[in-house]
Amino acid sequence: MTLLILGLVIFLGMHAFSMARGARAALIARIGEGPYKGLYSLVSLAGIVLISVGYGQYRAGGYVPVWDPPVWTRHLALLLVWVAFVCFVAAYLPGRIKRGLKHPMLVGVKIWALAHLLANGDLGSILLFGSILAWAVLARISVKRRDVAAQHGGTATPAGWRNDVLAVVIGTAVYLAFVFWLHPWLIGVPVLPMRA
Repeated sequence: MTLLILGLVIFLGMHAFSMARGARAALIARIGEGPYKGLYSLVSLAGIVLISVGYGQYRAGGYVPVWDPPVWTRHLALLLVWVAFVCFVAAYLPGRIKRGLKHPMLVGVKIWALAHLLANGDLGSILLFGSILAWAVLARISVKRRDVAAQHGGTATPAGWRNDVLAVVIGTAVYLAFVFWLHPWLIGVPVLPMRA
């Protein structure tokens, strides 16, 4: 569990640092934007690796149960994760979804983390997904406090429905790939019950 916690501190700490706009600007002024982005990426990657290894070690050592989620929460989680994937894609396709949500990537992260909290009642999952959910909530509050109207298109008319349809279609395709193949392969945990 130590590596998991260390990874979360590094990954979320780096992302939290980017919310401290004054300190971030000072560091960019000191080392330059390119080196800052490189450092940001390297530290974030190190955090992801530690989270992955730490969570894998935790799972291999046996789950520490905290509560036993009812079966219906797993069904709800499947639906919520699909919505999260659509949000992730909508972040890159300006349209009505992006305009309505303002920050679809953060909305998607919050939904994704909440879905995993609903479906998993063990200590490691609560720590992992609870930390990410808390960060996403704080990040959304931080973004809301900044003037980001120009960055996100202000009050301009969004693109037509084409981008929203694309977000749903692409998000659904990636979601299905994760459900059937990528989640079991990358995470080592099947999403759907195994059939005999």
